[in-house]
Amino acid sequence: MQKLTSYDAFSREAIGDVAITSAAEIDQLVQQAWQAQPAWAALSLAARQQILTQAFEQLVPLQDQLATLISREMGKDIRRAGYEAGGTIQSGAYFAGEVAAALAPESLGSHGEIQYRPLGVVAVISPWNYPLAMANNLLIPALMAGNSVILKPSEETPLVADAFVNALNQVLPVGVLQIAHGDEQTGKALVEADIRMVAFTGSLQAGKHIMAHAASGLKRLVMELGGNDPMIVMADADLDAAARFAVASSFENAGQMCTATERVYVDSRIAQAFEEKVVAYASQYKTGPWNQPRVNIGPLANPRQHQQVLLQLQDARSKGARFLLGRDDYALPFIEPTVVTGLTMEMQLEQEETFGPVVAIAHFDEIDQAIWRANHSPYGLGAVVFGGAGAHAVAEQMEAGMVGINQGVGGPGGAPWVGAKQSGFGFHGSAAGHRQFAQVRVISR
Repeated sequence: MQKLTSYDAFSREAIGDVAITSAAEIDQLVQQAWQAQPAWAALSLAARQQILTQAFEQLVPLQDQLATLISREMGKDIRRAGYEAGGTIQSGAYFAGEVAAALAPESLGSHGEIQYRPLGVVAVISPWNYPLAMANNLLIPALMAGNSVILKPSEETPLVADAFVNALNQVLPVGVLQIAHGDEQTGKALVEADIRMVAFTGSLQAGKHIMAHAASGLKRLVMELGGNDPMIVMADADLDAAARFAVASSFENAGQMCTATERVYVDSRIAQAFEEKVVAYASQYKTGPWNQPRVNIGPLANPRQHQQVLLQLQDARSKGARFLLGRDDYALPFIEPTVVTGLTMEMQLEQEETFGPVVAIAHFDEIDQAIWRANHSPYGLGAVVFGGAGAHAVAEQMEAGMVGINQGVGGPGGAPWVGAKQSGFGFHGSAAGHRQFAQVRVISR
């Protein structure tokens, strides 16, 4: 039996392992999922909601354990890991109720109704940067819709996913929620298996592979495929607020966040003052191991990710970027707070998702230039505009699924989490998003 070993993001010491799920075992999991699904689907929405609520109660005594596993497996500082673990646990009952409301039948008067029926077996493929929260966002609507689910977590965070699923399965019926471990080969086998839907959060390249392999079975897809989020800072923006946001967004989760600010376009008339504020705020951040006090930037998740950020920084320097803070030769496992200016379209920092604690800044003279550069990307997950009254007109021109005006993206509670262009295929969150995990059926009478 092959094993998948999990490593501490700081020390790189082995902290545990799980059995890799072979292609033959994937078929067995899918068969078990199909066997369990009809009885689960036969339950009412209220019954499924009650069972899921009870299942999430099993996680309460595990909150600290789950937070520690998140920190160790992907490097997130313990405060943020605690927020993720606690938020996932506390949201379970509310989220299940929200989905139940979205999936309730809709009356067509005396002529019939619209129903939201189960699809069957759903594969959920989740990322390492938010190993509980991102899995949870896809698991709950899939399960509440009456589907059985096979979770394939990232190979970087198998232990926290295992603990999560094992706790839920103390209450859930056998076979309704199962887990498959491994790398992209395990994911490929799962996508090609006899399932009806794939819900995926991860890279654009992986999403393209999933789409290709799902095509033969015309499997339903909901995919969030990352971003390269721009921020525009207009001349009349609140510079202090804009600088604070640019740093906080770029550095959140050590920059390993799909909606992290990746490219900042600032009006040249205020650029120097803005950059001085950015450097001042960025200098306040502290890197270190996940369990040290006051650390707010932990180690990057793995050496491969660390090297990718270094290559982008070195590319930027070679093409003329100036480093206002930091450098391009950090030793493993940290990337210190880094601020770069002189960003150009030829640089990898502009063209690619960075996934590291880097603020990359470019200046503009005309707002149309900034809008064009902000939109000149295959990605379109989020975008942010800081400015006065004209910020609304600029926001209307941003090619992104989520746009924040003088704030971050994501919208109020109940808003969908949605990307435009190649950042998204389908979406989740909101009543409309929850319904993507169900088959719409119209009953006429």
